[in-house]
Amino acid sequence: MIELGCEHSLYAFDAALEPALEVESGTTVRLRTKDCFSNQLRAADATLDALDWDRINPATGPVFVKGAQPGGALKAVIERIELDGDVVVATGEGEGVMGDRFTGWSFSHGRVEDDGLTVFDGCRLPLNPMIGVIGVAPSGDPVNCGTPGAHGGNMDCKDIREGTTLYLPVAVEGALFGCGDMHACMGDGEVGVSGAEAPGHATITLTALPALRIQNPVIETATHVGTIASADTLDAAADRAVHDMLDLVCARAQVAPEEAAMLFSLQGDVRVCQMVDPQRTVRFMMPKQALAQYGFEPLP
Repeated sequence: MIELGCEHSLYAFDAALEPALEVESGTTVRLRTKDCFSNQLRAADATLDALDWDRINPATGPVFVKGAQPGGALKAVIERIELDGDVVVATGEGEGVMGDRFTGWSFSHGRVEDDGLTVFDGCRLPLNPMIGVIGVAPSGDPVNCGTPGAHGGNMDCKDIREGTTLYLPVAVEGALFGCGDMHACMGDGEVGVSGAEAPGHATITLTALPALRIQNPVIETATHVGTIASADTLDAAADRAVHDMLDLVCARAQVAPEEAAMLFSLQGDVRVCQMVDPQRTVRFMMPKQALAQYGFEPLP
C-alpha cells in the first residue's frame, strides 16, 4: 500500500496539475484527507470570521494511474474509511435548502464514539462513513472541488462508502484522481449544506479500465448498480441518471429498452445525493437481483 498525505491538496480537478503520486494500475493507496473546511474549524475556540473560504472542499491528490486513458474509465474500490474522532457540522445564510431562514453562519462540533456520532450536546446518531468529493480531472477548464459533474467531484453520494466500487469516466491520461470531504454521516440531499465533516484516511484501489465506456459515474454496492448524474436542476440530473442506466443495462443485458423501462418503474429508485451545490446530483439505483435475471454483465 502507498500513502499520500493531505499536504498534497487540490482545490480544483485540473488536467494541468502535476501528479502528487504516480501508481501502477491496481495499486491500493491510502490518502490522508482534510475535512471540507481544510480543518480550519477543528479548535474549540475556532470562529467563522477567520475562515479562509478559498480553502474549501480540498481533495488529496492528484494520483496519476498508469494505463488510464481518455475515453476509458477508472475503477475506484473503496476499501476502508477511517475517520478522526471530531466532526464539524455547519449551516448558513443563503446556503443549502433553508439558507433563506438564517442571517449568518452557525456550526457545531461532534464526536465519533464507538459505533455512533454524538452531536448537539447529546444527540446520538448512527454512523455512515462516506466520501463526499471523489473524482478525476476533466479535459477542459478546471472544476472546483465544490462542484460535481461527469468527472465526479462533490457528488456527496452517501453510497460512496466502504465496499462500494465507483467507476469514473477518464478524460486525461492518468486520470489524475483525488478525494476528500469525508463525512461520519449525511442524509440524502445534504439539505443544510454540511454533513458531519471529518478528516481521516481513505484506502482505495485504483484500476485503469481503458476499454470501459461510460459518460458519467457508475457505482456498484453489494446489492445495487447505480448511475450518478449532475445537472443544473434535480429534474435534469434525474433524467440523465435514468437514461444512463437505460444505456448501461441495454448494452450489458439481454433486454429490450421498453422492457427495461418497465423494469425500472418496478424496481428502480431515484435518490437525491445532494441539492445544495452549484450542480445538483442524483443517483438511480437498480437491484442486482433484478438485473441478473436478464443476464446483466457485471462491470469489470
